[in-house]
Amino acid sequence: MSSTIAIIISTVIAFGITAGLGFVIIPWLRKLKFGQTILDIGPSWHKSKQGTPNMGGLMFAIGIIVSFAVTLLSFKLSGGAIESEAAIAMPGKETVMLIASIFLALGCGIVGFTDDFIKIKMKRNEGLTAKQKTFGQLAVTFAYVLTLWLSHNTTWHIPFLGNVNFEKNMLTGVIFWLLSLFIIYGTVNSVNLTDGIDGLCSSVTATVAITFIIASSMLKFAGLGIIAGALLGGVCGFLCWNWNPAKTFMGDTGSLFLGGLVAALGFCIKCPILLLPIGIVYVCETMSDIIQIGYFKLTHGKRIFKMAPIHHHFEMCGWKEKKICVVFSAVNAIGCALAIVLIYFGK
Repeated sequence: MSSTIAIIISTVIAFGITAGLGFVIIPWLRKLKFGQTILDIGPSWHKSKQGTPNMGGLMFAIGIIVSFAVTLLSFKLSGGAIESEAAIAMPGKETVMLIASIFLALGCGIVGFTDDFIKIKMKRNEGLTAKQKTFGQLAVTFAYVLTLWLSHNTTWHIPFLGNVNFEKNMLTGVIFWLLSLFIIYGTVNSVNLTDGIDGLCSSVTATVAITFIIASSMLKFAGLGIIAGALLGGVCGFLCWNWNPAKTFMGDTGSLFLGGLVAALGFCIKCPILLLPIGIVYVCETMSDIIQIGYFKLTHGKRIFKMAPIHHHFEMCGWKEKKICVVFSAVNAIGCALAIVLIYFGK
């Protein structure tokens, strides 16, 4: 089995499982009355979404994990090489990284599931407290970074500068830990912020997944392509149910799962700083929130945006949700193209 065929199979399986689970999980969520509560702080027209089943992210979480496991096993049994040529000196490093990626996504998803469950079933609108959610995310992130450290996955490739091995001394080791924790925590929460309107997070993440598939071919890293293919199939399958008007929302269960997986894939290409252009929309969503809050406090009540994160600003300007999804995905695709150029020319 060639790596290209494996990626296609992984994508198709994840799409089929995710889209198919919609017929089972959405009615189940309705039966359990796991409906979304729309807060008054959002756009007034979002009130019509009250009661839409939440936690639909379970669909693509299951689809992605099953697809990745089945395709990876089939690929290895057929004699395919999972790791890149660069990993020959230390075989097994990248396999550990791939498996750890799934566990990072799963761990973040569990934190999100707990938050959603408290909000919906226990009728506490705020869910986990900020401290509880931060602790949960950092605990999962710490475990992931520790796995990278113990498996010696500590070399990053900086475009046009070359490789940086963070195991040289204690100082570079501390820098590796601090940067890794910051990048993962920031990415996870940025993806979470992007999940604010029907189809936005899924459509933007589809462009991210395509980028990692292309990167896997450039780096000759079949395992990366298989997991990125599963991500693409999962979010596209979910869009069948989440495109406006949405039949279900992914909830923190889904957005934190996606955030963990996207962050991990950044480490899989050995250049997590490229998550900045690859996830440029995620970055803009977070920065708009930070700028809005900071400006509001400094000016004692004034705002730069009509509402933050920035997708709500465009909603308030009269943009339809479908238009926002298309435009934001196109903008993110430009950032992804820049990342591909940096990977290709920055060797």
